Amino acid sequence: MPQSRMPCAKPSDCTGKTAPKLCSIRCATVCLPANSPPTAPCNNHSESSMRIGKEKVSRIRLAPVLLAFSLATGNVLLAPSAYALSELHKIPGQASGEAPPAQGSAEGQNQTQGTTPGVPMAEPLVNSQNSQGVDKTPGAQDASKPVEVIYDINKAPEPVRKMRQQIVEAAASGDLERLRPLMGTGKDQTQVTVGESTDDPIGTLKDLSGDPDGDEILAIMLDIVSTGFVHVGQGTADDMYVWPYFAEKDLKSLTPPERVELLRIVTAGDLSDMQEFGGYNFYRLGITPDGKWKFFTAGD
Repeated sequence: MPQSRMPCAKPSDCTGKTAPKLCSIRCATVCLPANSPPTAPCNNHSESSMRIGKEKVSRIRLAPVLLAFSLATGNVLLAPSAYALSELHKIPGQASGEAPPAQGSAEGQNQTQGTTPGVPMAEPLVNSQNSQGVDKTPGAQDASKPVEVIYDINKAPEPVRKMRQQIVEAAASGDLERLRPLMGTGKDQTQVTVGESTDDPIGTLKDLSGDPDGDEILAIMLDIVSTGFVHVGQGTADDMYVWPYFAEKDLKSLTPPERVELLRIVTAGDLSDMQEFGGYNFYRLGITPDGKWKFFTAGD
């Protein structure tokens, strides 16, 4: 039976012009002239559609097979990687192919608690016996020994009291040069540096000060002689009175009031450093029993 056709406004394949012509219902996308056979193009199109449909069905049926093949191939490729990862977790010193000891076994516990075979034990980074600072400043004593802290200056000999008062007055004046007559000369000159002498102690103190006039050093000096003091080296060549008493005391044994007194001289950071160093290492002042100003130095 001939296929019915309807007019179409698409250009004719033959003339290239748009004109009403019959169009195949089966082949909606193909416009045919009115005198063309109605079944040939449609048959070709139907056969093409059937081939495409069969190819799609074949691809759908092959999809599970391809998926299974991909998974099997992936497992084969991943096997060497898994083996390499197991090699990374091999215990140092364990022979190849040897199974690690069970977690609950005696051998496993011994290796956990003891040293790992083949790995040397690291030496301690800090030797606690040698980490304590050694205070070599004049008048330094063993801070671990108990000391008697003196606050009453009247318990010191009169020459000591006199020299201390002169130092207080000179420092309070703000004139560093007023200390020069109190420092002596030659072998009796006041020591202001550790381990070396200087021809100009006043100039050295000015250099140590945080300001060009030496006011900071004078302020520190006043704070030092305002604390308690100790009498050390009785009956020896190092017999003297030392300010502050922290220079002769274990800083770890300080009472709360003593800590407050120390923090009037140094900062909290300085105190922490001193405890790590092993003792007081800021400025100290010493006067001999006969009234000579022996030293004004800082330990390091």
